[in-house]
Amino acid sequence: MTRIIMSGCNGAMGKMITGIVKEDSQAEIVAGIDIIDHGDTEYPIFSSIKDCDVEADAIIDFSTPKILDDLLAYSEERKVPVVLCTTGYTEEQLAKIEMAAEKTAILKSANMSLGINTLLKLVQDAAKVFATEGFDVEIVEKHHNQKVDAPSGTALALADSVNEAMGNQYEYIYDRSQRREKRDKKELGISAVRGGTIVGDHDVIFAGTDEVITFSHTAYSKAVFGKGAVSAAKFLKGKASGRYEMSDVIAAN
Repeated sequence: MTRIIMSGCNGAMGKMITGIVKEDSQAEIVAGIDIIDHGDTEYPIFSSIKDCDVEADAIIDFSTPKILDDLLAYSEERKVPVVLCTTGYTEEQLAKIEMAAEKTAILKSANMSLGINTLLKLVQDAAKVFATEGFDVEIVEKHHNQKVDAPSGTALALADSVNEAMGNQYEYIYDRSQRREKRDKKELGISAVRGGTIVGDHDVIFAGTDEVITFSHTAYSKAVFGKGAVSAAKFLKGKASGRYEMSDVIAAN
């Protein structure tokens, strides 16, 4: 049994994960962290992770980058591994995560779905073929109108996968409206669309002369992210300090 603290328990993802865990005989949510307490959960809710005194094997965080410092401090002090599912971290915060991983087990992923994490590997392989032959690379991501960060963490992860495969030679271009010039071969364009209730849609486009290859992933429900987060929490239980990826979870299954 993996005992989980759910950070952001009263958000959309927190509620969904609560429901998923109820059906999982190998996991249990023992406490929640949220500034709002609706009082209708089967576990205690704390307004701050600093106040949580419940024993746990892992933390799942679907909240806000604002609580990162407290979250990492709690994880380090109590040696409770943490699954970071929140996006929108600053470069300074990303550096703090890497430093904290020297003292505690951290799994950070911009997207928890099996499909996206498989796609990250596929686009690397594709880049070595198509980008090497001069194909332009563009990424288009679409999300619901309540998402506050753009581009999405997943779009950036896909861009990073392509860039790493090509020796980090690309410059990311987020807005062409002020660029009155032809596209440079070393550009990697990233476009964001926000509207309606789109859960998550990502296209990685390799555009060459007379042909276009597109890798697409569409999430129809947030449940794919919740299931991945729970799998990650169970994977992290008892793990040594270090930085882990969803690819580690996939390989262990």
